[in-house]
Amino acid sequence: MAPLLFLPLLQLFLLYCITSSHAQINITIGSSLTPQGLNTSWVSTSADFAFGFRAVEGNSSSYLLAVWFNKITNKTVVWYAKTSSSGQEAVQVPPGSILKLADGALSLRDPSGNEVWNPGVTDVGYARMFNTGNFMLFGTNGTTKWETFGSPSDTILPTQVLPLGTTLHSRLLVTDYSNGRFQLNVQEDGNLVMYPAAVPSGYLYDPYWASNTVGNGSRLVFNETGRIYFTLINGTQTNITSAGVDSMGDFFHRATFDTDGVFRQYVYPKSTKARHLSQEEWRAVDALPHNICRAILNWVGSGVCGFNSYCTFDGSKNMTSCLCPQSYKFIDDEKKYKGCTPDFEPQNCELDETAAMMQYDMTPIDRVDWPLSDYEQYSPIDETECQRLCKIDCFCAIAVFEKATNTCWKKKLPLSNGKMDDTVSRTVFLKVPRSTNSQSVLSSGYSKWKEDRKHWILGSSLLFGSSLLVNFILISILLFGTYCSITSRKKMQLLEPPNNSGLPPKIFTYSELEKATGGFREVIGTGASGVVYKGQLQDECRTNIAVKKIEKLQHEAEKVFLVEVQTIGQTFHRNLVRLLGFCNEGTERLLVYEFMGNGSLNGFLFSDTRPDWSLRVQIALGVARGLLYLHEECNKQIIHCDMKPHNILLDDNFASKISDFGLAKLLLLNQTQTSTCIRGTRGYVAPEWFKNIGITSKVDVYSFGVILLEIVCCRKNVELEAGEEEQTILTYWANDCYRCGRIDLLVQGDGEAISNIKKVERFVAVALWCLQEEPTMRPTMHKVTQMLDGAVQIPTPPDPSSYISSLA
Repeated sequence: MAPLLFLPLLQLFLLYCITSSHAQINITIGSSLTPQGLNTSWVSTSADFAFGFRAVEGNSSSYLLAVWFNKITNKTVVWYAKTSSSGQEAVQVPPGSILKLADGALSLRDPSGNEVWNPGVTDVGYARMFNTGNFMLFGTNGTTKWETFGSPSDTILPTQVLPLGTTLHSRLLVTDYSNGRFQLNVQEDGNLVMYPAAVPSGYLYDPYWASNTVGNGSRLVFNETGRIYFTLINGTQTNITSAGVDSMGDFFHRATFDTDGVFRQYVYPKSTKARHLSQEEWRAVDALPHNICRAILNWVGSGVCGFNSYCTFDGSKNMTSCLCPQSYKFIDDEKKYKGCTPDFEPQNCELDETAAMMQYDMTPIDRVDWPLSDYEQYSPIDETECQRLCKIDCFCAIAVFEKATNTCWKKKLPLSNGKMDDTVSRTVFLKVPRSTNSQSVLSSGYSKWKEDRKHWILGSSLLFGSSLLVNFILISILLFGTYCSITSRKKMQLLEPPNNSGLPPKIFTYSELEKATGGFREVIGTGASGVVYKGQLQDECRTNIAVKKIEKLQHEAEKVFLVEVQTIGQTFHRNLVRLLGFCNEGTERLLVYEFMGNGSLNGFLFSDTRPDWSLRVQIALGVARGLLYLHEECNKQIIHCDMKPHNILLDDNFASKISDFGLAKLLLLNQTQTSTCIRGTRGYVAPEWFKNIGITSKVDVYSFGVILLEIVCCRKNVELEAGEEEQTILTYWANDCYRCGRIDLLVQGDGEAISNIKKVERFVAVALWCLQEEPTMRPTMHKVTQMLDGAVQIPTPPDPSSYISSLA
């Protein structure tokens, strides 16, 4: 009975052998494949791989001759035929083509019968698709004639070996099988080298990675355990990727020289067990170079990405991507290797310096650099001047500033070798057009208004010209309307919104202002520039105003008074106190401002009641934005030179507005020889006022740092009555608290601030950066606003060596 029971098992075994035998049957002479129909590929016995026709992605009428993973969803291609052994393009054929093994050769012909491709061997007896992914041609005597492993495209597989003289070409795109921008060569001298290549010529630039080996018998090996290494004839091995990354039985493996010039090893879950542990997709398990963005730096060529773009690296996925900077766009969104182009008209070289400063901004880019393309270098120089020199230079696309050496580089297009990396320590400023139109000259707005009015009257008259009576009535109405409009305009000129910046400030008579202030009776403020009185205009709205009487000016200052007032009059921002008009009568010089109902920041901060933290935050941000406008965004840069809480006013909604800006030139001209021309207030004065160096906008940045600490802590910078001696000077104390990790001491008793301690710490760090003794170490107000908003990371500020000069 036992033999009878065994018989079915034997039959099953014989059936399996017969089936396997048929699967192992060689591809014989006379066999053929077509792109469409039932016979499109020859499959390996395991069905893991197939050789035949694959439709090109996005083009159903074009087919590759290829080898691919047959069991996975996306049918990943690992080999494809090229026009020749050193061909630049993949072979693509239309429907109706045929691949045939006949007359001792394998030949691919198009529908017209023209031969498109052959492997270049004869006397072929049969072919076979192996389970390793290798498609081979054999002679009638069983010798190997040709194999896909011997002419790789961009991928190698386990058990594949690349001998001397073998090259892997990256694809141009994932969906474009033409030779791409990178080559991996097993060179005849025994060196394994990666090169950037020019498309389409294939010219090789300087290598970006090499094994630095020598030996006639060198080979690149992808062994059956999943390890990839470069071996020399003496047995020395250099690991290319990690050994033993995943079980060969549970995962498919491949190593591809990708479109970005990185040689990556991938795995894909094959067994049920692996699919439970991993998503069904290719996962990069190792890569060389590990960060391609850092690897390539060539004087010729664009680098990893196209010209004017930059490379970013995602370490968690071993993947890179290319991005365009602000105001630039990809030339071709699908072919990003072509690079980026400015999304604006290039700067006209006929622009004068003033126009260029008005039309362009310098935008900082964090952690991005284009290390080459320099054409000009300055040293020593400060950051502000570095930006200005680029703005006024029509060739300059970006400026790079290095604080450590006070060095500035100007770069022109095209920019190459761009990268985003945490190792970038230099500050890059990108020149872009201003987002809003530059302000017009004082008279342009009024001229445009008159021109529009003229066209309106003429057009209306012509429209109704057929009726004299109608014309007469219409013209009468229009003339009356024009009269009323002009009259109303004169009355309401002070109330015009900021976007009418083309109109000049109103000219007041002294008697008008004397009447408006009740004989200059109610004093609401005093300072170095003069006394401020409250007043009220005799207009329909009974507009409240603040009138500043400027101290008697020297003759030189009187000459520039009107020029400076016109400059201030063109300066409109929601965080600046608006100049409504002025008086220039005899020896009297008065400025008329909008009235701020909630007084100065000084009274607001240092009263008995501590203001809410959220309100203080908004006030600090408003002051920063106002200074940013004065320094970088208005028509003509204005350095305040006397920033302090007295000169920061609060409107009815507690919006912070900077006052007394634009007066520095007038007051400096009025200094005596014994005053050392120091402008500012004790406790807020930057150290450079006491040194023989030029004054820049960084003096305001220093003062802002002091004010920011006062806003955070709700106390004055210098308090001689402070309980503890170390707390007397706020800037000292804040620095000590920051270094000791006790920021909470600065806002003790302020529950709202304590609950937002991270923001408190950020504000204090920004303040300490602003308080650096060396002006070039202080950030610009643009950087300050970014740091306050949390838009950029804040590095630990250097420990200021002294604040003594700020107390002079």
